[in-house]
Amino acid sequence: MKSNEYYIKEALKEAKKAYLIDEVPVGCVIVHNDKIIARGYNKRETLNSSLAHAEIIAIKKACKKLNSWRLEECIMYITLEPCVMCAGAIIQARIPEVYYGAYDYRFGAHISKTNLFDLQLNHSVKINGGILEDECKNLISQFFKELRVKKLENNE
Repeated sequence: MKSNEYYIKEALKEAKKAYLIDEVPVGCVIVHNDKIIARGYNKRETLNSSLAHAEIIAIKKACKKLNSWRLEECIMYITLEPCVMCAGAIIQARIPEVYYGAYDYRFGAHISKTNLFDLQLNHSVKINGGILEDECKNLISQFFKELRVKKLENNE
């Protein structure tokens, strides 16, 4: 079985795809039986959709691949702590385990801002953050640093 770090690195590859098209660099992979069955990265700007988060895109692909809305035997790996929308989608898809890299102190729905995963629902999720945190955090920080520079240059 491959390590959590291995799969976070795969999610980072997805995040870098988002970075290259000027999207917030968040990536996600979903694993079933130790094999990646779905990948996703942010495409909100590209698709003009507030729903086009990496996790939502990956969940749609995994459901199609397994021909089921229940992803009960899957593990999700994300470069950033899930937001409230994605946390809800993870719970609804019945994903039992989630691992992520960087904490999201503005929108995080695990421990940073709130914890949807602690609610007493009919499905519980084992979730852990901080895996390759520096790599994940640095990619996002670099993206926003460059974005601020571009905005300053455009205003001159």
